[in-house]
Amino acid sequence: MEKILIVEDDTDINNMMADALQKAGYGCVQAFSGTEGLLYIERESFSLVVLDLMLPGMNGETLLPQIKERQAVPVIVVSARDSIDSKVGLLTSGAEDYMTKPFNIEEFIARVGVQIRRFSGKPQNRTEGVVSYKEMKLNPESYSVTVNNRPLDFTKQEFKILELLLMHPNKVFSKQDIYDYAWDDIYIGEDKTINVHVSNIRKKLKTVTEEEYIETVWGIGFRLKK
Repeated sequence: MEKILIVEDDTDINNMMADALQKAGYGCVQAFSGTEGLLYIERESFSLVVLDLMLPGMNGETLLPQIKERQAVPVIVVSARDSIDSKVGLLTSGAEDYMTKPFNIEEFIARVGVQIRRFSGKPQNRTEGVVSYKEMKLNPESYSVTVNNRPLDFTKQEFKILELLLMHPNKVFSKQDIYDYAWDDIYIGEDKTINVHVSNIRKKLKTVTEEEYIETVWGIGFRLKK
């Protein structure tokens, strides 16, 4: 079970988020001050942290870099501050997402799911920054892909789809998983969009190889073809 740390001093809001997350199938640990949140970070591992800014003991801006130093975990800031400067500053400092209070609890759960899916698992076949599978090599730093040492050009979304599949060669990804990762957005049933992009990837690969790289798992999604 994915475990989430909630650092929020408002008891009602903290309990509301914990209740919604537990109903969605997540485990929760509740902290009501920045110092309490840091203690949990130092002794337990989490899949995600929900972080308020106006906290007793240690404010959220101070706690955020402390979290990032100790764990590679996504952080969603939830705050009443709605200025662009506040949002940009927190995202620049390492937060993965920012929600303004009051917020819709269903959107909150959806955003939690997006971040957990994006951070779940570790690449199984990465060497010096390059991800490879069979004759394909993908370099996330240069956004380059080669097959049999022949370069191919992909759009940003096509590249991200390939990156996700290559990083987890044994996993089947739903269309929601792929959309969340490649578009960095919340999935709203974009089946046609995913199908078109996968089709374009296959067409480009066929120009340099007869190897089938992407397999359709009917009713579920896609994975790398073994």
